[in-house]
Amino acid sequence: MNHLHLFTLSLCLLASQVHAAVSADQAAHLGTDLTPVGAQKAGNADGSIPAFTGGLPTNAGAIDADGFLADPFANEKPLFVITQANAAQYKDKLTPGQLALFARYPDTYRIPVYPSHRSVGLPDKSLAATRQNATDTQLVAGGNGLEHYHPGAVPFPIPKDGLEVIWNLIGRYRGDTLKRIVMQASPQANGDFTPTVLKQELAFPTGLSDYDPQEQANILSFYREEFLAPARMVGGVLLVHETVDQVKEPREAWMYNAGQRRVRRAPQVAYDSPAAEGLRTYDDFDLFNGAPDRFDWTLVGKQELYIPYNSYRLESPKLKYTDIVKPGHINQDLTRYELHRVWHLTATLKPGERHIYSRRDVYIDEDSWQGAETEAYDGHGALWRVSEGHATFFYNVKAPAFAAEVHYDLLSGRYAVNSLHNEEKNGYTFNVPMSRKDFTPSALRVTGIR
Repeated sequence: MNHLHLFTLSLCLLASQVHAAVSADQAAHLGTDLTPVGAQKAGNADGSIPAFTGGLPTNAGAIDADGFLADPFANEKPLFVITQANAAQYKDKLTPGQLALFARYPDTYRIPVYPSHRSVGLPDKSLAATRQNATDTQLVAGGNGLEHYHPGAVPFPIPKDGLEVIWNLIGRYRGDTLKRIVMQASPQANGDFTPTVLKQELAFPTGLSDYDPQEQANILSFYREEFLAPARMVGGVLLVHETVDQVKEPREAWMYNAGQRRVRRAPQVAYDSPAAEGLRTYDDFDLFNGAPDRFDWTLVGKQELYIPYNSYRLESPKLKYTDIVKPGHINQDLTRYELHRVWHLTATLKPGERHIYSRRDVYIDEDSWQGAETEAYDGHGALWRVSEGHATFFYNVKAPAFAAEVHYDLLSGRYAVNSLHNEEKNGYTFNVPMSRKDFTPSALRVTGIR
């Protein structure tokens, strides 16, 4: 792979300050040679990655009556298409996972490469909190939590090691609050699937109407998920309280079973517990979530890779779910990849810890801190699963998201896809009024009644 220098601030010079915040002088690079969230502001040498100029404006396109955003790049055509036949020509800008998908599906998997656009620009409130985090936020002892963290923002915009980088993915800005109605599917090898429709609500404490900085000081986010389809699952609800310092207070989760009409604790909603018909783990969701403590995280460096980006076509209301969900993988003709810089991490299972993955590699977009690609290896060190996050950007509210999140199982030839919302009206709604009361275990009984 073609590794880039980590520019401006040498990791070697900072190595002695691991787990400490950066100095004011170092933070002054934010907004100058670095973007406000710590990405390299300049483009690359040949101009194929442009300089950052602030991201798309909030009026970059129209929004229709059902909440779908217009594609600002609808008239662009692919520069070229990577297939199994020519993949070797581009391998220095492809991940091992992408190369494995070409080998697994040589006749159908393809990567259409388009011009690169640095679309992501976050709200001023989040950028101000990120600037504060640069000089304030520290990892707790052992790295499984944060101290002095200002929520709704990147914890470590000038990261010094892999653990700080993965916390940037976990803590990144995704809107103050978000309600979305999405479809997930786990198609059979022939492409047949049963749609599962979910209403998901995510809130960061500062986005709540009754935010109490003392009461919610250790809450990173609240998450609630309700099943709307299929009929046999309607009424089931999941609630998660994600914490900032997971040593002090681990993640808490509850499930409401509509058939039993009971709320139960759900400690299994974490780590490598199976989800999506066993095609991914709970901590695969969002390309990584939850506690990072079972792995040693190594920062490999920064790379230029072709990653899914500006995936507006993939969330078009003109598409049906059957247009996207195909045998083996999603319809790659509907995807869009661009050349971007990513942070590359390798996570190795710690001695004595348990997880079905012995290693995972994570590739994180420098502009949004959102996951783009991951690879997961089994206990024997063989590549097992590959995930791709098809990024989109809600320019109207300055919030990054996924048009589709796909988890491929190379052994079974199946995959799980979530975040699709093509057939849903107002599938994504940001900054919805929410309160702490909406995310209590007692609220699950009211939500899940059928």
